[in-house]
Amino acid sequence: MEEIISKAATLLEALPYIQRFRSQVFVVKYGGSFMDSPDEEERHRVARDIVFLEAVGINPVVVHGGGKAITRALETAGLKAEFAGGHRVTDAATVEIVDRVLSREINPEIVTAIEDFGGSTRGFAGSDIFRCRKLLRDGVDLGFVGDVTDVDTDTLRACIQLGATPVISPTARGDDGKIYNCNADIAAAKTAIALNARRLVFMSDVPGLLRDPTDNSTLMSHLRLEEVPELKRAGVIEEGMLPKVDSAIAAIESGVEKVQFIDGRIPHSLLLEIFTDAGVGTEVVR
Repeated sequence: MEEIISKAATLLEALPYIQRFRSQVFVVKYGGSFMDSPDEEERHRVARDIVFLEAVGINPVVVHGGGKAITRALETAGLKAEFAGGHRVTDAATVEIVDRVLSREINPEIVTAIEDFGGSTRGFAGSDIFRCRKLLRDGVDLGFVGDVTDVDTDTLRACIQLGATPVISPTARGDDGKIYNCNADIAAAKTAIALNARRLVFMSDVPGLLRDPTDNSTLMSHLRLEEVPELKRAGVIEEGMLPKVDSAIAAIESGVEKVQFIDGRIPHSLLLEIFTDAGVGTEVVR
């Protein structure tokens, strides 16, 4: 009986959040090592959480990554993965593989997983949703790497109006008509800004923002924007976290209420962060 009562208490804890977030847009950046797990249940666990959001009246929009899968595909093709400033150097041969892996392999798999759990969804190649300009990093030509400049909100809103979750790969179309590889974190933030989303959630394979990257007990559960510059100067926020944090700042300054960083390896971390008082990751607020 106690176990049954505790389940009711959990539902009641979630109730005010469900009421508050009904009909709101939540953008979820779906990425992390759990996406590569050989265990299908672990790989698709987030899809069930997305369906839960749908069921309680929230409008999720998913932008996914796939870096490890791209690297494996490049190795199979005999191509070497190269990075500069945290971005994958993407020549003509590489961008073809990037587009195939992201838009025609990973994207349909996520769509199918959501549908298998009873959700409604539609997959989009990012090149049909995002427009970009060629990205230069410190004057270095990265090849077909783009910075998202425009989001086709009409198509996404039409999908949401039909009760379906858009699932978008992080590619974009340049002014030259060619396909470019884009940073999924930045693409997710640009999507949240364009859709006036209530929340932006970054899922990865770290617990959140850590004061000491080697010590999970140093998790910063709450972070204000004004604290970020000092954390950058101290080297607490660096390398792979920089695009995420910079994207979080841009999203909040553009009206997104809160940005959350969570560990996708934790079962149902998305639901725990959104629907419980304590949460499990880092929330960034104004």
